[in-house]
Amino acid sequence: CTLCQSFAPNNVCIVTPERLGLCGAINWLDGKAGFEITPTGPNQPVLKGNELDRAKGAWEGVNDFVSEQSRNTVPGFNLYSIMEAPMTSCGCFECILALVPEANGFMVVNREHEGAETPCGMGFSTLAGSVGGGVQTPGFMGVGKQYLLSKKFLSAEGGLPRIVWMTREMKEQLGPALAKRAQEIGIPDLLDKIADETIAVTPDRLMEFLQKVGHPALSMKPLV
Repeated sequence: CTLCQSFAPNNVCIVTPERLGLCGAINWLDGKAGFEITPTGPNQPVLKGNELDRAKGAWEGVNDFVSEQSRNTVPGFNLYSIMEAPMTSCGCFECILALVPEANGFMVVNREHEGAETPCGMGFSTLAGSVGGGVQTPGFMGVGKQYLLSKKFLSAEGGLPRIVWMTREMKEQLGPALAKRAQEIGIPDLLDKIADETIAVTPDRLMEFLQKVGHPALSMKPLV
């Protein structure tokens, strides 16, 4: 999808059955229908081509398409990774994933959250200024809220167990679905181990909480 190139000229959003558009408004079936209705429109089919890296989600055909549609400014990206050549972000993302190096994991802040204090030191607006515009920012990425429930969510880095903090609003909004996904991956109490702004807004307080509850991210492979 290149619908957002009117304000982020180099942004290309690859929508898959396991990853909806970062705006949260377009899933794979929407994109497919959009192309059938308007073959010359912003929704175009992409042939995956040769597999370059299964774990990170890299395909030659996808990279060629991204390079061409970004006017050769983005050589390609990994669909399942946030740390190495992540997908670009335009500016209309529903939420932002940000690296919290002290916790060996990531935080999630949604657009509606008005608080400026988060464990990474930046609120949504400040983060958006760094992440948006069609650039690749390893460790930071705009996504649709429902992507957190995908089986491919950050799978190159370990998936949902990497989430150490999210806003209370998101925990309440996605709660039942997140709990179900946590059950599926064998960590039924994961949601209780994820902090929010009522528990911690600084790295030190966050680490105290994560160590107390035994968050799985602390024992995972180092991100940096």
